[in-house]
Amino acid sequence: MQDENVFVVTIDGPSGSGKGSLALNVARELGFHLLDSGAIYRLLALKALQQGIDLDDEQQVAPLAEELDIRFEAGDELSIPFLDNVDVSAELRQERTGDAASRVARHPLVRERLLSLQRGFVRPPGLVADGRDMGTVVFPDARFKFFLYASPEIRAQRRYKQLKNMGLSANIAQLQADIAERDERDQSRSVSPLVPAEDALVVESSLLDLAQVTELVLSHIRDK
Repeated sequence: MQDENVFVVTIDGPSGSGKGSLALNVARELGFHLLDSGAIYRLLALKALQQGIDLDDEQQVAPLAEELDIRFEAGDELSIPFLDNVDVSAELRQERTGDAASRVARHPLVRERLLSLQRGFVRPPGLVADGRDMGTVVFPDARFKFFLYASPEIRAQRRYKQLKNMGLSANIAQLQADIAERDERDQSRSVSPLVPAEDALVVESSLLDLAQVTELVLSHIRDK
């Protein structure tokens, strides 16, 4: 059971919806710890790619979930992920890694073994966790739950700008196709599909910038 004295805020949503930046803003404002659960799956996928493991073989991927040496540090705009003490921010933002993460996340055994790792991030005074199933599976008793959504077209445009700012090549049509494919895979998987928690506030962010979404979420938390 979750410690009632520790506030947990969950922010779920599809790939590219901006939940990572939102979670970082909310965590900073509240002075809470941060969990980028999507990055955990990306870190696992990157580890599997580095070792040449078949991403679709659950028995090969699952043991890696128990050996992950990871941590996160707060950056200027996003959390900075470390794998085996190495900053792997650039590798994690590549579409190849994102696609690989979606593939390994389909495995029930992988999700089961990462569950305790994710819950271990809960520490006083509170935690802001973003991902796909934070409010439905990982932290079902969270005090505040949000589901952030934006259209595939808007998400592709945002992703394109992000990759360009990082000095990486990108094709916006391919990005939109990849996002649509990933949405279908995340929403249709048998274990922990991407759906809003019944008690989550759904935020449509297609026409809102990050500052507006952040203020909306913080206002909801303060009002409660």
